[in-house]
Amino acid sequence: MVFLPDESRSLPPPPLFNRGSVWLGFVGWITALLDNTFNQRPVLRAGVHRQVLFTTVGWFVGYYLAKRSDYIYAKRDRELLEYVRHHPEDFKVAEKKRIGELLEDFYPIR
Repeated sequence: MVFLPDESRSLPPPPLFNRGSVWLGFVGWITALLDNTFNQRPVLRAGVHRQVLFTTVGWFVGYYLAKRSDYIYAKRDRELLEYVRHHPEDFKVAEKKRIGELLEDFYPIR
């Protein structure tokens, strides 16, 4: 599948109720309501099957977009961590400083 490569199967699935699914499901439902409005039908009562269909399609698209974004972010993280592992001289660990070394001495003014 071009949209999601086979290596994306190793990732955990996104939650069913994610932001993209809910948002695009809502957009699908509003689209069905606008279709009823433009065709001069009762907005909520006509074409309930169409409302359910558009909401389901929007939910499905939102779920797979979330899945694709998870894959893209995981791939980017893998490439960055691999680069850091192969070039440790560019990413030296800084020496830890104690809090006393960071703060200036306190002299009360009175």
